[in-house]
Amino acid sequence: MPKRIVKIATWNINSVRLRIELAKQLLTNETPDVLCLQEIKCVDDAFPLKDFQKAGYEHIAINGQKGYHGVAIVSRIPFLKTSKKEFCAKGDARHISVDLDIPGGLTVHNFYVPAGGDEPDPVINEKFAHKLAFLTEMTDWYKGHKKKADARMVLVGDLNIAPLEHDVWSHKALLKIVSHTPLEVEMMNKLIASHDWIDVMRTFVDPAEKLYSWWSYRAKDWNAADKGRRLDHVWVTPALADAPKSMKVLREARGWERASDHVPVIVALAL
Repeated sequence: MPKRIVKIATWNINSVRLRIELAKQLLTNETPDVLCLQEIKCVDDAFPLKDFQKAGYEHIAINGQKGYHGVAIVSRIPFLKTSKKEFCAKGDARHISVDLDIPGGLTVHNFYVPAGGDEPDPVINEKFAHKLAFLTEMTDWYKGHKKKADARMVLVGDLNIAPLEHDVWSHKALLKIVSHTPLEVEMMNKLIASHDWIDVMRTFVDPAEKLYSWWSYRAKDWNAADKGRRLDHVWVTPALADAPKSMKVLREARGWERASDHVPVIVALAL
């Protein structure tokens, strides 16, 4: 029986209402089956449901928050179940998951990990302490998931860590910059080990090659400077190790009018 190709996109949209036209453009041009959004920056009732429904994405799960954070999943595939988990007891909306109604099943986890502020010291920087605590709770949570050989899970989102040397424009320059510090990388590696996650993006792009998904608004010419970081990720469980068939980082989206500082990452899975 031929396998079904399911395209999953992840994008920190940095306000879904501000960039709804860009979201519709993405859906039209790339036709993902599932779009996972981070930093939607609105409460559930303010989410532009009708725009997505008119675009053919009738199945929508939202974990919103007024003015900050917030995550959502819009899909052409029905959901069997939706859930959300709060981390660090701060009331932040940073996680949502859905079980897709497809043969064999698939659970998609969508995360927005705290950025962590500017100073990589949890003693003097509460935001960095929050980030570390969040990663610890994520790791412990996935350790608590029984490791089943047939567990079909995908984890996507803005994880706000660029773990590898070539996930940043300059490894040396960024070693003491939040998102690429050795401590954050160590914690991400523990998170990966918690459920033997596979880094899908790096299965398509050699770790020796530069790979970015974020470029700062501070650069006068982001494209010429090209001082990027890979903060957005797609991981799968070992049961899906052979499922990824293609991966695309939509770099051109950073040049769209009123663009997010993140760009979409799109993965096709054979399920």
